[in-house]
Amino acid sequence: MAEKAHVTSIEALELFRLNLILYLSKARPALEEVSADLLRTRLWLQNDQRLHWENQFRRREKELQQAQQALSSARMSSFRPDKSTEQNAVRKAKRALEEAEAKLKILKQWNREFDNRVDPLAKQLEKLHSVLATDMVRAAAYLSQAIDTLASYAEMAPGPAPAASAVADRQDIASGEAATEAASNALAPDAGSATAGGKS
Repeated sequence: MAEKAHVTSIEALELFRLNLILYLSKARPALEEVSADLLRTRLWLQNDQRLHWENQFRRREKELQQAQQALSSARMSSFRPDKSTEQNAVRKAKRALEEAEAKLKILKQWNREFDNRVDPLAKQLEKLHSVLATDMVRAAAYLSQAIDTLASYAEMAPGPAPAASAVADRQDIASGEAATEAASNALAPDAGSATAGGKS
């Protein structure tokens, strides 16, 4: 005989669905922010930093040339025996130019290696973003549908099963027939008594 299922965890499913929606509302923006940071870093390396250090290199190269010309002028001048100021300026300009050259070298290396290092991680981020944007949204919708279905099922009143009703009807008929037969036997005159009374 079929029995009604005991549905007692609809509230737990609803709580889980709400927590899933809350998680999606926080996780998706976080992933989008990480993706945006990767793009900003790539553009920063390829554009901002490259232009900055290329300009720095040209400016410092010009400053070194000016310092070297000043030192040459001081050497040719007979009025300036002390040329330490110009020499210090040349050394400082050389160090600045070497620094800009080193920065450009590092920058070019990072531009070459950035995609190789970041792309595998970026692909994992894209997969996770796809899961959150499609699979988890479908899961939330499925949970909502399941909750509605279970709630409708829980509200249904249990009805008698047809087979059980038929058995009960047969039992009632049999009981009625037995009671009728017993009553008839009790009310009918005893056949033996009647015969004996007639003979006397």
